[in-house]
Amino acid sequence: MIWNEAKECMSRDELSSLQGARLVKLVDYVYHNVEFYRKKMQAVGLEPGDIKNIEDIVKLPFTTKDDLRDNYPFGLFAVPQSQIVRVHASSGTTGKATVVGYTRRDIEIWAECVARCFAMTGVTKNDIIQIAYGYGLFTGGLGAHYGAEKVGAMVVPMSTGNSKKLTTMMVDFGATAIACTPSYLLHLAEVLESENKIKDIKLKYAICGAEPWTEKMHKDIEERLHVSAHDIYGLSEVMGPGVACDCKFHTGLHVCEDHFYPEILNSATLTTQIPGETGELVFTTLTKEALPLIRYRTKDLTSIDYSTCQCGRTSARISRFKGRVDDMLIIRGVNVFPSQVEAALVDVEEVSPHYMIIVDRVNNLDTLEVQVEINPQYFTDEIRGIEALTKKISHVLNQALGLNPKVKIVEPQTLVRSEGKAVHVIDKRKLY
Repeated sequence: MIWNEAKECMSRDELSSLQGARLVKLVDYVYHNVEFYRKKMQAVGLEPGDIKNIEDIVKLPFTTKDDLRDNYPFGLFAVPQSQIVRVHASSGTTGKATVVGYTRRDIEIWAECVARCFAMTGVTKNDIIQIAYGYGLFTGGLGAHYGAEKVGAMVVPMSTGNSKKLTTMMVDFGATAIACTPSYLLHLAEVLESENKIKDIKLKYAICGAEPWTEKMHKDIEERLHVSAHDIYGLSEVMGPGVACDCKFHTGLHVCEDHFYPEILNSATLTTQIPGETGELVFTTLTKEALPLIRYRTKDLTSIDYSTCQCGRTSARISRFKGRVDDMLIIRGVNVFPSQVEAALVDVEEVSPHYMIIVDRVNNLDTLEVQVEINPQYFTDEIRGIEALTKKISHVLNQALGLNPKVKIVEPQTLVRSEGKAVHVIDKRKLY
């Protein structure tokens, strides 16, 4: 462990003390520099002096994505424009984009956190790493880039958009690590396999994030590319990639707790869940200058573990994400999460990790279709075989979801591959 080892291995009491001191400073900072937070605190009769330790965080108000959109573009910034050295933004596909600003110190801390994550996976200055996240307003590309440079690795800034060129350079440059979305990496595996180049690559590590992925996808990536695959987590509002990452033991994602304070809350009651219970992940940014956030509701569903990891790190670990609060689909009164579909399909060996959920409304009745891509070795034109497999998948999904979706089996490599975040749901009801 080479990046801030003391912070990653300090005792829980030492860490709580550090978090408390930083929270006290943060609250005073936002109260005097962000009108939005000052008004929120005044509305509930809070003053900066009322926050004395990390336990007092429960007294503070929440922040949501809507708050960022309502103050678009720079209304929540805590520093003048002259101190902002970079901005990033979300895609804004469900409304106004959420804009995030960074001071020079914010960028340095961000690079430090990503470097910790990369070092956690095994990446060192001796590695050649391809960054295949999108560059630009999306935080993935530049966030991973700066972190890899801080580790000292040779960085190949590939971005996305030309898979053929990427795989060619992967072989020619002898890349030993890659950072990209897991669905895109599976697509690259298909490209390499089609060109019979798997034997020519030197990849050792894959650092994947920006979208949820199942254990089956994790295993698939490791077996097909012969790499150690790791999950990296972040979100633009809080910082970008580098908020958390899993180590070689894969028992949860270590949170950079000295910079981001995690809470797991019941989404309905907003009360704290006990360790191990699933709830909504909430973050407070303890050291950000440009866009500090207090109790930001991520809407990601996970659980938390405070025990010491086998790797020796004492930082809290969040589990593989179960889905999102706002991902829930209501089909004929039944709550359905895309993650439930994915988890159910994991146990069907004949299908690939690629699927599509299509929701529609016919004669005022909601319909659910799940398109499933079959693995090449199981593909056949034999009608009875397809019918039997369709029946098998329908049964599995019925058991998992509590309703009967229509199952459509499609040929290998039929469903659209994404170079960014994978899209698994098409809700046609929103078009009516």
